[in-house]
Amino acid sequence: MVQRPPSAAVLVLHGGRETGTEPPPPGLLNLPGTRMRPFVRALGRAARTAGTGAGPASASASSAGPAFATGAGSGVLVRQVRYGHRGWNGDRADPFHDAVAALDALRDEAGDELPVVLLGHSMGARAALRAAGHPLVRGVVGLAPWCPPGDPVTQLADRDVVLVHSNRDRLTSPQASQSLTARARRAGARTCMITVRGGDHAMIRRAPAWHRVTTALVLGLLGSGSLPAPVGAALALPATAEATEGTLDLDLDLGAGAGPAGRPPTAVPPRR
Repeated sequence: MVQRPPSAAVLVLHGGRETGTEPPPPGLLNLPGTRMRPFVRALGRAARTAGTGAGPASASASSAGPAFATGAGSGVLVRQVRYGHRGWNGDRADPFHDAVAALDALRDEAGDELPVVLLGHSMGARAALRAAGHPLVRGVVGLAPWCPPGDPVTQLADRDVVLVHSNRDRLTSPQASQSLTARARRAGARTCMITVRGGDHAMIRRAPAWHRVTTALVLGLLGSGSLPAPVGAALALPATAEATEGTLDLDLDLGAGAGPAGRPPTAVPPRR
């Protein structure tokens, strides 16, 4: 059986430290990387349900982890980025360069037209936002992102950016995330922030809600699923909109955080 090339891809970037030049520990000892595995599995299941079969895909030297590839007609490749160092390390911005290397490898592997969404947590979200100017990138989903106020946003122009942050996060600032959405919107991005009430930085509290909303966002931005209608409306706000206008509550606005009994989010047609 000849395996068809993927029609879209997700690169997953886990969290890390502010500083640390040593390599991340291997396998399950890399706790930030291990935390992202349920997101990879959820995306793979959702892609198969949407009609994208799962199959093997080769990982490049700059990436590792499960890969879900083409089925009948359209497939979504899901790949975790491997870091060379545990930390951001100031001006070195090591995980940003790792993300760009993984994107370049994808372009060599699948061509210049492959749409990619970057999914990052904490430091990985900062790397995803910084790397979003790469030609393959269509959007970024940042979970509990690290968004220092001086970080650039011009590279986010013409990209979809959705940041998901707990109101109880004590390691990274939800207020900084909200501010970044406004700055990026003024720079030409389409942005939205979703607040997870009662969550935490590690996304352990209310984990199923984190997994569900993240899967819906990623596949919706890729056009492989339906994007929740309130998110679509927030992404369509004008550049002059206030940060609060593009901020949604997971429970009140999306109805996706109440567990299995929560009502499904209203959807808009897949984005192309």
